[in-house]
Amino acid sequence: MEYSHVVFGLLAMAVALGVLLAGGKPSLKPSRYQALLEGYLLFVRRMLEDNVGPKGIKYVPLIAAIGLFVFFGNLLGMVPGFEAPTANINTNLAIALLVFFYYHFEGIRENGLAYFKHFMGPVPLMAPFFFVVELISHLARPITLALRLFANMKAGGLLLITLVSLSIKNPFTLALSPVVLIFVIAIKFLAIFIQTYIFMILSVIYIAGAVAHEEH
Repeated sequence: MEYSHVVFGLLAMAVALGVLLAGGKPSLKPSRYQALLEGYLLFVRRMLEDNVGPKGIKYVPLIAAIGLFVFFGNLLGMVPGFEAPTANINTNLAIALLVFFYYHFEGIRENGLAYFKHFMGPVPLMAPFFFVVELISHLARPITLALRLFANMKAGGLLLITLVSLSIKNPFTLALSPVVLIFVIAIKFLAIFIQTYIFMILSVIYIAGAVAHEEH
C-alpha cells in the first residue's frame, strides 16, 4: 500500500492520544498509570529545563507529543502485519521539518532580527563564510534527524523479516531461531527507546540554540 505510512502514522497518533486521555483528570492521589504519565512529563520538563532553562517549560507539550508519536510509531513495527510509520522517510521528514520551522520561529520571536546574528559568527570579516556554513548546517538538521530514525527503524524491520525467512527455509536456523529472535526483539526494543530519546533531545537542543543563543 503506497500510503500505508500515513495510515499507520494516524494510528500512532490515535494511540498516543488515547494513552494521554486514559490518564483521566489529575488527582491528588494519582493511580499508577497517572504516576507513569506524570513521570514521563517530568522527564520531558527536566530535559527542557536542563537545556533551555526555566522558559523551556512552555515547550513540554510539543516535545512530549513528539516523543509519544515517535515511540508508538516505532512500536507499531513490532506488531505482526503492521508497519512502523517511522520506517518511512516521509513521516520522519514531516516531523523533522515541524521542529525545523518551529525552532526558527521561536528564535525570531524571542530575539527579533538579532536572531540572525547567530548565523554570522564571531568575526565580522568572516560573516559571509560563517553564514553559508551555518545555513548548510541548519538545512542539514531535518535531513539527518529524519534519516537517523528512518535507517534504524527500517534496519530493525528488515532484520526481523530476514530472520523469519531464514527460519522457514533452513531447519538448523529454525532450531536456533527462538534464541536469536528473542535477542533481536530485545535489541529492537532498545533501539525504539534510544531513537525516541535521540529525536527528542536533538529537538530540544535545536530549540535551545534558537532561543538562548545570545547567552553564549
